[in-house]
Amino acid sequence: MTLRTALAGAAGIAIAAGLGLSAAQAATKLTVYTALENEQLAPYKKSFEADNPGIEIEWVRDSTGVVTAKLLAEKDNPRADAIWGLAASSLMILDAQGMLHPYAPKEAGALKPAFVDGKTPPAWVGMDAWMAAICFNTVEAEKRKLPKPASWADLLKPEYKGQVVMPNPASSGTGFLAVSGWLQTMGSDKGWSYMDRLNDNVAVYTHSGSKPCRMAASGEYAIGISIEYTGAQQKTKGAPIDVILAAEGAGWEMEATAIVKGTKNLDAAQKLADWAATRKANELYVNFYQVTAHPGVTKDTPNYPKNAEASMIKNNDFAWAAANRDAILAEWGKRYNAKSEPKS
Repeated sequence: MTLRTALAGAAGIAIAAGLGLSAAQAATKLTVYTALENEQLAPYKKSFEADNPGIEIEWVRDSTGVVTAKLLAEKDNPRADAIWGLAASSLMILDAQGMLHPYAPKEAGALKPAFVDGKTPPAWVGMDAWMAAICFNTVEAEKRKLPKPASWADLLKPEYKGQVVMPNPASSGTGFLAVSGWLQTMGSDKGWSYMDRLNDNVAVYTHSGSKPCRMAASGEYAIGISIEYTGAQQKTKGAPIDVILAAEGAGWEMEATAIVKGTKNLDAAQKLADWAATRKANELYVNFYQVTAHPGVTKDTPNYPKNAEASMIKNNDFAWAAANRDAILAEWGKRYNAKSEPKS
């Protein structure tokens, strides 16, 4: 190799490297707020970025209540471009504050109508539904001679005292959907009376919706009110738990996607909203939750409760839950917050 050839080759490599660096620098960084579970983040990001190579997702993740509060606090100086994986009731609160940019994703018309905001264009579009479930440790139950619960009412039995854990609804979307479900199905007076009695059996309220099931799976407590997917996941990993959907019906919520009003990356945010409503995206969602926004996407997940969609409470009023959220949380905190675990 001559000196001239070597120099030319080196120059070519340098130019190519420079072009590669420029391309990387030119990628749009999209700040996406989410309450998705940690194991969902990597596959969702990888698949979206593969189809949209000019966009890079930067996640900001926390539990539902924390993300909702953060967005509200940033109302006058929004830092998020988009929201991917937050409770629809939370997005309704943000929409009422004028914080969302209405947009109809290209494939929104293919989704179940209940999973699309009724406005034209919609402020948010649903992804999947998750529901409150009872994670029951059969080994601990046998040790302690505890009967297997089949209903929410069963959790009031005195033998469960100190053996129940559930999420704090102020920080956990799973906690809030459970509380909202009880209030909607039982009515206000009976709902609060139920929670008063349940509180007698609760050992601690966690700040994570999946944590109670993991605590039950490890045998720390016999019963965790948690997420049905987490229960199936823990059982598949070998935990001695049964995943129970209460006979009275399961409170539920849908995860949804929205664009934050005022984003400087509107085109990229719209591409995310488009992609999040595709069948391909729903085929990712179904790996975690069996009930998805796309009617054609289903999956038989190991150890997932049978007929889960049929167990979801009927006429779930997300607008009511959003409008009454602050009052519900204030009352819940006044009554039960003394048993909440310390915030990390």
